[in-house]
Amino acid sequence: MMDPALYPWIKALHIVAVIAWMAGMLYLPRLYVYHCETAPGSAESERFKIMERRLLRAIVNPAMIASWLFGIWLAFLGDVWGEGWFHAKLALLVAMQIVHACFARWRREFAKDANRHTARFYRWMNEAPTLLLIFIVILAVVKPF
Repeated sequence: MMDPALYPWIKALHIVAVIAWMAGMLYLPRLYVYHCETAPGSAESERFKIMERRLLRAIVNPAMIASWLFGIWLAFLGDVWGEGWFHAKLALLVAMQIVHACFARWRREFAKDANRHTARFYRWMNEAPTLLLIFIVILAVVKPF
């Protein structure tokens, strides 16, 4: 049996991890927008490569892992596996994970000076984490079904 006083700590750590993950997921595509406007191989482009790599590896990836670990722990503690809202939330989290994977792939393409997309494309992709986040939070807080 787990100490009930531990639950709010796990929840707090989950929220902190989610905030860090989403901060990076919102900032990374903005970096891509600006990176598109630089010449490949330029000092400015190389600086963006460093910023993108550090953001993804030092903040976004670890925060994503922590979000999943603390979230799964909370799901076990709350016994929510059979809830409809939780299934919908998991589906949206898988979608967020796919967006995360795309961002990582695009970072690797920028690193090789092989970007295939426009700044406008990245502006649109910047909205994907925002929309997913809105629905995920509503599902987690309101639990509509």
